[in-house]
Amino acid sequence: MSTHTNPAVRHDMVYFFEVTDGNPNGDPDAGNRPRMDDETGQGLVTDVALKRKIRDTLALAAEGADGYGIFVEAGYALNPRLEESYTTQGIKVSKGAKITPEQAKTARDWLTHRYVDLRLFGGVLSVGSTQALGQVRGPLQVTFARSIDPVFPSDHAITRVTQTRQEDIDRGETTEMGGKWTVPYGLYRASIYYSANRGQQTGVTERDLELLYTSLEMMFEHDRSATRGTLTPRGLHVFSHPNAFGATPAHTLRERVQGTRTAADTSLPPRTYSDYQVSVDTANLPDGVTHTHVF
Repeated sequence: MSTHTNPAVRHDMVYFFEVTDGNPNGDPDAGNRPRMDDETGQGLVTDVALKRKIRDTLALAAEGADGYGIFVEAGYALNPRLEESYTTQGIKVSKGAKITPEQAKTARDWLTHRYVDLRLFGGVLSVGSTQALGQVRGPLQVTFARSIDPVFPSDHAITRVTQTRQEDIDRGETTEMGGKWTVPYGLYRASIYYSANRGQQTGVTERDLELLYTSLEMMFEHDRSATRGTLTPRGLHVFSHPNAFGATPAHTLRERVQGTRTAADTSLPPRTYSDYQVSVDTANLPDGVTHTHVF
């Protein structure tokens, strides 16, 4: 077992990806404008957007293997899946009756074994007729991604040659206008944290972590969209601790990974990954802590 795939120890990660001429995460409250920190101008991508891509890719990477279903999946309601955790375990719940804490644990264990995203991210299960199931606290926490430098989104007017309504054609209209937001370029950085204590509770395996790393490297390959432009992974750095508790706070390891501009004239906007240098300080790491440059 490689150190960085050991589910029995804590891992702190730094993940880099870039966007070129695309919208990595639109804000529906702002006309789908790329998300930004209004004070600094830095681009943002939510944790939810990143986890959606990870979920979708985990299922593909696992190739239908048992235990790698996706709980939060488009087109599927949650309640039938939660109720299935009762019926498959022989738990009978009559109207108005409550299941015991032991039965709830049995149902939760079945769910975390079946669905990899519950094992990794956790989820709220106390919905509908399954109030007694409570929640699963996942071991993997993903932060918002933030661009290293400010981004400058552009709104592009676009046209199409057909109309939505027949009456518009009858009036002689030949085109219909629309809009599209893009970020010319941005290098984004996110942090990911794995708690071995919670991983033990949900049953995370070495294979789960292997597939997680594979998904982080390949998820943009399976989520191509004209709207999102070109999204490219640019690095995953994993700091592994010697035990579940950890040898040092996560921020002391995150700060060892820096992305800095390399251009002689930094007044020019960055447009490629070669405009940056990512460096990792691995000198004098705390006892037992190792660094793995996964990709």
